[in-house]
Amino acid sequence: MRRLALIALLALTGCAGVEGPSAESIQAVHTFPANYRAEVLAYLRTFLNDPTGVRSAFISQPTLTRVRGVERYVSCVRFDAKSATGGGYRGSRDHLVSYIGGKLENFVELRAEASDQCRSADYQPFPELEQLTRR
Repeated sequence: MRRLALIALLALTGCAGVEGPSAESIQAVHTFPANYRAEVLAYLRTFLNDPTGVRSAFISQPTLTRVRGVERYVSCVRFDAKSATGGGYRGSRDHLVSYIGGKLENFVELRAEASDQCRSADYQPFPELEQLTRR
């Protein structure tokens, strides 16, 4: 009987430390990405095969959105970059950018059938992307 009581006590003690998300982790998700334009530029400088000569660049201001059940800031980026083969242009494409803790977390090119995620985005000109260099 003592052994059973000891096991029950240990089990209850182990459960005492289980909590939901901390206030800090919730705050990190809800931190507005103040430098979102600079972060997107830094990412695209390494992501694009040829970051020079980007045309028709636009970006939306990050908005708090639920993505796969989790709230986070997201923005949309649209641009026409040079193709990796032949040097021609690929055509304008939409990309979804997610941020966590105020920093760029994920950058995804949207397929044509999924581009409705950015259809209602309030795009603003993004001339810094059009002036990007290899540096």
